Amino acid sequence: MFSGVSSLAMLGWVLLLISPLIPKWSDRISGYAIPALLAVSYVAIVGFFPVSEGGYGSFSAVAQLFLNPNAVMAGWIHYLAFDLFVGAWMCRSARAKNMSFWLVLPCLPVTFMFGPAGFLMFVALGTLRSALGADARANDAAV
Repeated sequence: MFSGVSSLAMLGWVLLLISPLIPKWSDRISGYAIPALLAVSYVAIVGFFPVSEGGYGSFSAVAQLFLNPNAVMAGWIHYLAFDLFVGAWMCRSARAKNMSFWLVLPCLPVTFMFGPAGFLMFVALGTLRSALGADARANDAAV
């Protein structure tokens, strides 16, 4: 199962890397279909292989959860699904804002490897781009 879900997620990331060539298909497959399939896998694991030890009330309880292989697999699928969904959102958001894919491109592998750091990188680039664009518009209006 580990290899299957990992390969499926990798396909989604490859499609995001070529998303400027096939934006609609990339969006449908990487943004919705693959995360949904991963979510089904997650629900199946959590539903059919419940974990009796551990919980979410403290760090030690969460650590206890990850001693169970089924919980580790569920956690892995959770990361795969959400990071891919966020990567696809970044591509969609950038297209909607006419943001160059070259700015998004370095954010994708960072999101793949370090989820929140890639998201933060994308938000920071978008904010910087907006601020610079706003400054340029203000200077144009002043002239």
